[in-house]
Amino acid sequence: MQREIIYKLTKSFQDSAYFKDNLEFWLARELQDLLGYTKWENFVSIIEKAKISCKNSGFNINDHFLEVRKKVKLGSDAEREIIDYTLTRYACYLIAQNGDSRKEEIAFAQSYFAIQTRKQELVEERIKLKERIDAREYKKKYWLIAILVKFIYYQYYQYIGNLYKPF
Repeated sequence: MQREIIYKLTKSFQDSAYFKDNLEFWLARELQDLLGYTKWENFVSIIEKAKISCKNSGFNINDHFLEVRKKVKLGSDAEREIIDYTLTRYACYLIAQNGDSRKEEIAFAQSYFAIQTRKQELVEERIKLKERIDAREYKKKYWLIAILVKFIYYQYYQYIGNLYKPF
């Protein structure tokens, strides 16, 4: 794949992401265009396959594929309600994996979302590791304090015991 195409597709995927309450998501109808699908019906079948993959992996489908309804204007100033989905990065990854890999956009998306998902996993692993290290340091600190307190109490009771010993 040519460098210009890779740059263009990377920028397209990054620019089409939305952020709300520190959550990153994509809209399925926009992702449809990015992945080279012209008909919504064809893309919905890919989404359904991805949902099955999600469920079989042990995840809650609604956490990754949230169905939303939105209104679009028709030519006569009328509005019609359509179905769309908000998709997590993982949902996009599953859609790319279930798409037609003969399409250049799908082949790119498979790599893009696999790499981005792995990056996110690594970040989460580092956060968990840091939390474990912090917890260990916290335990060490308070373990030492507990030993000192026991030592002080021991010394105190030794002192009190010595005061009341008969001569």
